Amino acid sequence: MNGDTTYTIGELARRTGLTVKTVRHYSDQGIVPPADRNPAGHRRYGADAVARLELVRTLRELGLGLSAIRRVVERELTPADVAAAQAEAIDVQIRVLRLRRAVLGTVARLGSTPEELTLVHRLARLTEDERKSLIGEFLAGVFGGIGSGGGRFAAAARSLTPELPEEPSVEQVEAWVELARLAGDAGFRALLRGLAEAEAAEGEASEGAASEGAAAEGEVGSGEVRAASGVPRPGLAVAVRELAGPAVAAGVEPESAEGAAVVAALVERYGRCCAGAVPGDAGALRERLAERLGAMADPRRERYLELLAVVNRWDAPESWAAEVDWAVRAVA
Repeated sequence: MNGDTTYTIGELARRTGLTVKTVRHYSDQGIVPPADRNPAGHRRYGADAVARLELVRTLRELGLGLSAIRRVVERELTPADVAAAQAEAIDVQIRVLRLRRAVLGTVARLGSTPEELTLVHRLARLTEDERKSLIGEFLAGVFGGIGSGGGRFAAAARSLTPELPEEPSVEQVEAWVELARLAGDAGFRALLRGLAEAEAAEGEASEGAASEGAAAEGEVGSGEVRAASGVPRPGLAVAVRELAGPAVAAGVEPESAEGAAVVAALVERYGRCCAGAVPGDAGALRERLAERLGAMADPRRERYLELLAVVNRWDAPESWAAEVDWAVRAVA
């Protein structure tokens, strides 16, 4: 190509596939300056303008702004510098889009009201410190001041703490938002508080109660906690799994004679578990057991554990809702 060849805006547009308006705009911005003007005052462009415009179009397609493009074509910035900055900007955009997708998905799934939409959006945008504060307040409301030792439920609180990663997936953000809504539910907090208080009272009354830091077996937390000896506490959650589990697997009806035998064993086991924490006769003991099972059967407790596993990238917790529901119907 002749280095002295010049092009009009129209010719340059046809060679690059851009519109005349776009070429003129880039020229006005000084990104593709004219080489000279013809006697009529019309702009003429040199052969290098074609290469410049091709570079400009590529950079625009990658999302760069005109100021950055100007610095690249003027060699104030290298393509590597621009690529690194643009990649970082895209990462920010991805995080924003992921957040928006999570908020919209949560609202669509939960059928939120306009007021709840605002809440969901706020919860999704919380900083790490704000998330820790929210969960810390929730767990303090559940476990604070329970039992004779200040650290009695420390392990349970740690096991119920969500830790959203720096680069969460859409599913993790959705799970966090729903979990945070549960944490802000006064009724749910009262439910867990009641479970923890009952468990602490029964644990302190039972022989060989768990030592400091080994409290909170599976009723409130997500795993079976062992006493200092390593032997599982004979708590209610363990009893339900061990006694109602085989009944559910065998298809035993709660109202049947076999079901009554399981209930008798469960009541007897609970009586030993709480060891005098429930005063009164066998009828009072069974009534208290029914109350405790009803609280354990609340689906919000298991839902919190499911959401926690998603946020923390843990394996999904084993569900024993069927065993608790069976026990609830059998004891009632």
